Amino acid sequence: MAEIDRIRWRCRRGMLELDLILERFLERHFDRLDAEERQMLCDLLERPDPELLELALGGKAPPDRRYQPLLDLLRTQ
Repeated sequence: MAEIDRIRWRCRRGMLELDLILERFLERHFDRLDAEERQMLCDLLERPDPELLELALGGKAPPDRRYQPLLDLLRTQ
């Protein structure tokens, strides 16, 4: 299974809003992410749905400043 397929599967969440945000993000930006950004995305996908949605919408500060550029990109949908 290709990396994009594994990540796409992990983006399937219990919240439709989050599914839509993450799917659009993958379609628009995944190919341009470097290895570190892809790992950060995987790290973020470990978070519970409500927390991840807050991060994606900007309602919560990232757990680490290094995530901010990725979250900013996620919010530019």
